[in-house]
Amino acid sequence: MSLLFKQIIIISFISVLISGCAATTQNIDMNNDRGQAVMGLDYRDFQKAAGESISSMLESGALNKPSGGRYVLAISRIINDTMQRIDTDQLIKKIRVELLQSGKVVVTTAVGATGAEDKMTMQARELRKTDEFKQSTVAGKGQMVAPELSLSGKIIQRNVRVTSSLQQAEYYFQLTLTDINTGLALWEGESVIGKRGSNKSVSW
Repeated sequence: MSLLFKQIIIISFISVLISGCAATTQNIDMNNDRGQAVMGLDYRDFQKAAGESISSMLESGALNKPSGGRYVLAISRIINDTMQRIDTDQLIKKIRVELLQSGKVVVTTAVGATGAEDKMTMQARELRKTDEFKQSTVAGKGQMVAPELSLSGKIIQRNVRVTSSLQQAEYYFQLTLTDINTGLALWEGESVIGKRGSNKSVSW
């Protein structure tokens, strides 16, 4: 048996061993995920925090408009004060969807803490300046509705050393619902998530 042939056999054998040891991909039941918890934040934590906030907000009666109908809600700044690079929209989007489905509010995408979420609302109005568009189909002046409520918040992380080998990570999801007309907070809520694990685990 030639040396080259032996090398090919050895390489093929090693490849089979490596492929056999590789972890297989599995689908996750997003509604009943019993996978191992992690020290950082995952989608289950955002679902829990959003769910608790929605329930508290609706049960408080703060979204019951005295004159009837639905409030117009604007999303203000949600501060990420954790050691992780997270998209706060992951939390806010679930809250927005649930509140819209509740029939208590509508959300404006024309106003936000960092400008319009949907910039097309203003860009479409630029069409008033051109004769290429039928003006009766262009959005008219005085049609957009100003927000009445604002939702702001903060996500805070606090790490505590429990023992020489154990650590605890605490996450505070704090939200405030403000009446824009008066500047008064109509509702405030806090959801706390705690995790305890090895000091070798990272939470960022």
